[in-house]
Parts: sequence; C-alpha cells; structure tokens
Amino acid sequence: QVQLVESGGGLVQPGGSLRLSCAASGSALSFNDMGWYRQGPGKQRDVVATITNIGSAGYAESVKGRFTITRDNAKKTVFLQMNNLKPEDTAVYFCWANADTYDNGIFSRGDNFWGQGIQVTVSS
Repeated sequence: QVQLVESGGGLVQPGGSLRLSCAASGSALSFNDMGWYRQGPGKQRDVVATITNIGSAGYAESVKGRFTITRDNAKKTVFLQMNNLKPEDTAVYFCWANADTYDNGIFSRGDNFWGQGIQVTVSS
C-alpha cells in the first residue's frame, strides 16, 4: 500500500501564500501522475493541479497564474505553492497519486491513492 501525508495547511488572509507538501511512502515501485484536489464546503471534490513523472503540469482555470505544482521524485514528494489566495480557495485539500505497486507478491499498475486531506482557510 501507499501512504500520502499532507502538511502545510492553515489559516491565511486573502492575498497571502501557503505551501502544501505531500510525502509518499509504502510499496510503490513508481509514481506516475501526482496532484492535488480540493473540496469546499458543500461542494464536490475537484482537481486543482496535476503533474506527470517528468514534470509536465496542468491546472484548473481558477488557480492558473496563482498556484504552482512541483515534485521531487527522489523524495517522493509533491508540493503546491499557493499565492494570492482568495476566500474561494477555502477547502480541504487532498493529495493524490497514481502508482504502480508490488505488495505481497502482487504487481498492480496504475492504482489511485489519496491523502487524508488538510484544511486551507482563507479569511480576514
């Protein structure tokens, strides 16, 4: 199995910045795409940003120009730098990873894993 642990959330004023980190561990042979999703109050979980294993990134329209996703493959970590935060960015942010795993003699390709989520609140 793969474990994803997020850190870096909290309360910030509008216009402020936060940097989320997600550290992966477990039985992954390789991590394919990784990324961040978020779920606001009363809303569905939506993609924020994703990044391939060679660093190609994609963003939701609402965060383009403000958020930057990066990853450190050696440390199995993905980051989300969030600048110029707005109240509408308030949500629980979830780390996501697609990975190939080898566990108890079984190889599995392309499974999806999720972190437990971390709260980001943008408010004055």
